[in-house]
Amino acid sequence: MSAEEPLFRIVRGVPTAEELAALVGAIMVRTRPAAATAPAAVSQWARSARPAGATPVAGPGAWRASGLPR
Repeated sequence: MSAEEPLFRIVRGVPTAEELAALVGAIMVRTRPAAATAPAAVSQWARSARPAGATPVAGPGAWRASGLPR
């Protein structure tokens, strides 16, 4: 791509200045890299309620085991 070659061109129709601005804005938002969001921190209160390894397991007798103390 040379410096004088346009990045895009209008093939048909006569867009208004507002339409061109909307098109450029949409292209800019689409090509911008997405920022990675940090995972939400879990409070100590909620963390203590879910001990590690207490994931429910499906299968025979699972409903009975779900009510038993761990």
